Order: sequence, then structure tokens, then C-alpha cells
Amino acid sequence: MATPAVSHLEKEKGSNGRGEDITRTHKCGEYGKEFHHLNDLKSHMHAHNGETPLMCDDCGKQFGNVSQLKIHMRTHTGEKPYKCEECSKQFSRLGNLKIHIQTHTGEKPYRCDECSKRFSQLGYLKKHMRIHTGEKPYKCEECSRQFSEQGSLKRHMRTHTGEQPYKCEECSKQFSVLRNLKSHMRTHTGEKPYKCEDCGRQFSQLGDLKRHMRTHTGEKPYKCDECSKQFSVLCNLKSHMRTHTGEKPYKCEECSKQFIDLSQLKSHMRTHTGERPYSCEDCSKQFSVLNNLKTHMRTHTGDKPYKCEECSKQFSQLYNLKRHMRTHIGEKLYKCDDCSKQFSQLCNLKKHIKTHTGEKPVKSEAGSFVC
Repeated sequence: MATPAVSHLEKEKGSNGRGEDITRTHKCGEYGKEFHHLNDLKSHMHAHNGETPLMCDDCGKQFGNVSQLKIHMRTHTGEKPYKCEECSKQFSRLGNLKIHIQTHTGEKPYRCDECSKRFSQLGYLKKHMRIHTGEKPYKCEECSRQFSEQGSLKRHMRTHTGEQPYKCEECSKQFSVLRNLKSHMRTHTGEKPYKCEDCGRQFSQLGDLKRHMRTHTGEKPYKCDECSKQFSVLCNLKSHMRTHTGEKPYKCEECSKQFIDLSQLKSHMRTHTGERPYSCEDCSKQFSVLNNLKTHMRTHTGDKPYKCEECSKQFSQLYNLKRHMRTHIGEKLYKCDDCSKQFSQLCNLKKHIKTHTGEKPVKSEAGSFVC
């Protein structure tokens, strides 16, 4: 293979900040690529000629010159000869130390021409510019999805490979993304770094705080395309959509009954296990469903949040309000199979059926008849 033409003598005068002229370039005659140092040009020329004269004895990787090999060897030896005078942090490369120093000086020499944001490293500026250009140079070979950063592509690839390199030391659970491990660790430490400024409630996950904030703002960003009902949480919209599709993906292994969401299945399972985890602090009565406890608490507080718009009568339970509303609209849903007489309330139908069976109604301790 013919050796490309090289010009070692092409010089471009410049200043290094001290008034001294510096030699700017050593230029490759084939591609026109320029180098500050002659050794870098020689390494570049090896790439043209297919030459890789220096090999790492530990891993077999090959290099074009001694300095590159020396730097590489530090990945095996752990040597970090460059030390920061401010914080004593050490680095294997001088360039990395120089970049680190800027975290102490606050120097940000690289400026975005679009939005004037400044950066300490040229690489950071280049990544930032993709926000403006929309450039996504990193493409997944599996599904053709594209990314603006190489790190994002690497994380995405784990969805195809199933790789989970981040492991919890407490419970051995593994994660594909480091931030997910960090979030998970809070389940062990109990740390809740995210605090609601309105009510002081704290959360271990930022996403949980954001969802909680909607209880204060009333924001409901998730809308059903079928009936326009809106929800503050995406999972609630997904559950609601099943009321339109009829899908019931959660099945009870005991009786095969199916449910729209997992919480309904969990509540139902307590009818089999007899578990009642929700206890009233006033009378110690226990309930299998949290909503039933909330409803029960109104017998102690006297709270009646459900009000009839027709007559202003109030009720402690929504079911009782709906039943009461039938007295205004004349709706009679319950029909006697013996005489076809209709009733607005199931309780009244049950009382009526006893007139056919001859069964006498039973009085409660309070003196009223029991259905």
C-alpha cells in the first residue's frame, strides 16, 4: 500500500497567550487532517498503513505509539498520576484533570450560540446542541430507535439483551439503569428526599411527589378518548379504559372471578382469606377494604358528604344518595316475580316478598324492621 503524502513543514502562526508563535499543524497529505504534535500524526499514519506496532500484554489491544500504550496501561494498573490540588481527586489522564479543575474555578468557556448556555467541556456543548438540531446519531440495530447520546443507546440496548448490571447489596434485586437502583435503595434506607411544600408530606421518588402535587393543583392530564373523563394518574386512566373494552386481566385463582385492576383482585382475595387489615381506631372494628373503613368512620364523625340536589338531604354513603334519588325520579328497579309490583329500593322489595311467603318481618333492637 502506498504511503500517503505528508507535509511536516506546513505551519500556521498563532499565539499561545504569552506572545509566542506556535506551530499549529502537522498535516496528513491524504486526508488533510491536522495534528498539534508530530507523534499524533505518526500514529494517524499507522492507521493508514494498517500498522499497529505496540500491543498491551494484558488484553492484547494494539496502539500506534508508546504514549497511547502508557495511558492505556493505567486501566490495568489503576495508576492515577494527576492529582487535583483543591480536593485531592486523582486522574489517569492530564486532560481529565484539566476538565475537573473547571468544577472548582467555575470556568465554562464553551457557549451555545442558540440559547447562550455555557459549558465547561466541548463534549457537553456538542451534546447540548442536539437539543436544537434534533440530531440523533446513535441508532439501535434491533429496533431502529435513535438517540442523541451514546449513553442513552447503551441503556436502551438492555431492553433487548435483558442485561441488569446494577445489583442491590441488601436484597440482590437487579436493575438495568443506575438511577432505578438508587431509587430502590430508599426502600431499605427509608430516605424520603422529596417534600411537598404545601402539606409537608415526603416521598422517596420524585415521580410520586409530582403525582401527589396534582391533589393540590387539581390537574388531571390524562383524558379518556371514549368519554372524556380525566385522571391525575396514568394508571387510573388505564384501569378506566377497561370499563370500555370490558377487559378483566386479573383473575382470582380460588374462584376464577376476574377484575379490571390489581387492587380489586387484592380486595376480593380477602373474602377468601378473611383478612381484615383496616381497623377503626375508635371502636376497633376491622374491614377488608379501606373504603369501607372510611365509610364506617362517618358513623363516628357524623360526616355526610353526599347531598341531594332536589331536597338537600345528606347521606354518609354515595349508595344511599343514589337510592334516595329514585324517590324523586320515580325509578323502580326492583320487581316482584309473584305479582310484578315494583319498588325503588331492594329493602322494600324484600319486605314485600314476605307478604307472599307468610314470613313475619323481624324487628331490630332499635325497633325498626330488618330487611
